[in-house]
Amino acid sequence: MSISRYRSSLSVDEKVLMSMVRVSELFKKTASEIFKNYGLTFTQYNVLRVLNASEDGTNTITKVSKILLVTGANMTGVAKRMERDGFLLRKRYSQDERVTLLEITPKGRKALENIQPEKEKHIDNFVGELSGEEKTHVLALLKQIYSKNESK
Repeated sequence: MSISRYRSSLSVDEKVLMSMVRVSELFKKTASEIFKNYGLTFTQYNVLRVLNASEDGTNTITKVSKILLVTGANMTGVAKRMERDGFLLRKRYSQDERVTLLEITPKGRKALENIQPEKEKHIDNFVGELSGEEKTHVLALLKQIYSKNESK
């Protein structure tokens, strides 16, 4: 059978979800090329973003993993590699030795600063032609879908 004769048997609901996944995967793939130039993976870049937005550039490994929807075990490996490469520090929380804190380093902050212009251009390639109203509407729909399903 030739691929040109392929007809999808997906419902409209499935097509919507598959389209969301495809856009997400394409964005991740193309963004990863930018981050790779700075010695970072997509996940590592997002760890830096979370830490940079956290008070004093510090957050617990558990909270970072929850924000990024990454398992704790995966996050531990990611954090170890990022510490090895100088992007963050791992510390024990003085009030509870079981808690690991992650802290962004100056090298991590500099990487975010250097990536910013390329990242903005990349984002503009994806959504730059949408109006502000369209972006707001898409965001509201995605938040609605996510919040309805996140606790399941």
